[in-house]
Amino acid sequence: MTAPQEKATAPEDKTTAPQESTEAEAPTLLREPADGIPDVIDTPEALAAMVETFAAGHGPIAADAERASGFRYGQRTYLAQFKRAGAGIALVDADALSDLSSLNPAFGDAEWVFHAASQDLPGMYELGLEPASVFDTELAARLLGWPKVGLAAVVERELGFALAKEHSAQDWSTRPLPHEWLVYAALDVEVLLELRDGLHAHLEEAGKLAWALEEFEAVRTAPPPEPRVDPWRRTSGSHQIRDTRGLAIVRSLWEARDADARRRDIAPGRVLRDAAIVAAAQAKPTSYEALVSIREWQSRGTKRRARFWYPAIEAALALPDAELPAKRGPRGDGPPQPRMWKEKRPEAAARLARARELMAALVEEHDVPAENLLQPDALRRTCWEYRGGGEAWIREFLAGRSARAWQVDLVAARLAEAFADAAVAASED
Repeated sequence: MTAPQEKATAPEDKTTAPQESTEAEAPTLLREPADGIPDVIDTPEALAAMVETFAAGHGPIAADAERASGFRYGQRTYLAQFKRAGAGIALVDADALSDLSSLNPAFGDAEWVFHAASQDLPGMYELGLEPASVFDTELAARLLGWPKVGLAAVVERELGFALAKEHSAQDWSTRPLPHEWLVYAALDVEVLLELRDGLHAHLEEAGKLAWALEEFEAVRTAPPPEPRVDPWRRTSGSHQIRDTRGLAIVRSLWEARDADARRRDIAPGRVLRDAAIVAAAQAKPTSYEALVSIREWQSRGTKRRARFWYPAIEAALALPDAELPAKRGPRGDGPPQPRMWKEKRPEAAARLARARELMAALVEEHDVPAENLLQPDALRRTCWEYRGGGEAWIREFLAGRSARAWQVDLVAARLAEAFADAAVAASED
């Protein structure tokens, strides 16, 4: 998005709102919020003034967050954006103000409107913010069966406006933030409230509003993810390493890189590339000179710090065999890969085949992606673990896997029928 050349007509001022753009009618490019770009809030005094302004506003809160993924370590929020009727837009420097909990009383029990809330909520919680309820425009679009659910696509379809998205992957830890970036950030909340109203009406008309409200609450109350076991195994290209000594090098370099990246607050991939880690694990260099002779270690930045990394390789090479990592990571508690089911548990394979047919029919019937009708992992586990008990067992099992009530109501009875059909078919073979 380039710097604004003119003010766009405010979404609230439109006399008509096109529901979907066509080739004959190109969407209107939003260049700047109707009321311009406010000053960034970066002092306690400015935050206190925002508290008063937003407390005097009314209705839902449009919210968004910008991170520095790929530039900084972790997923911390660096800029938080808000909009409320009667209060306007606020851009808050979350690097300068790491505690925004004073906004909670001002927001009260108002609904917060996000696009892809699961991405932004963790950062909001870290800032001390506690949304009372959530409306997720991306999730709403998914439940409506829309093929494109990115913010720009949903805004264009529903409101007839175009949003430029070229600043989405910027380093938002940059200070001061360029004006055109602030324009981009402000526009992300400029239209959210109107977008929410349109999608709410569509959900109600489609009979999916109750489903959506359950989904929104599940996103709002979702616990943080469990820490990964052996996160170093996710190093890109590490599947090429077949021996345990090489895996020890991957682990040692990954752990050294992670500690250095955390200390320097730099994204790990910028500290040392995955390709360099894997190349070292393949070559197993026994000296610094051998390390820097590897092609992936000959770029200026990587070679310059090779002496820093080599002790991690030495440590891995010196490990006794008993301390080397296993070729495969610890297995989760889930069922094996479905391709193995016919051999290990053929009755479960038959249930899965019928269940997949059922889910395909439900997708067609309700125009909702299969993963939103029921998490694929929950479906697989149900098919694998079932030993009888019919609908009652399936309901209890799915509830224990965090399936929402609407999902259980939709699939439990029909899954029980599908499982019964699979059993009858197996007995006739």
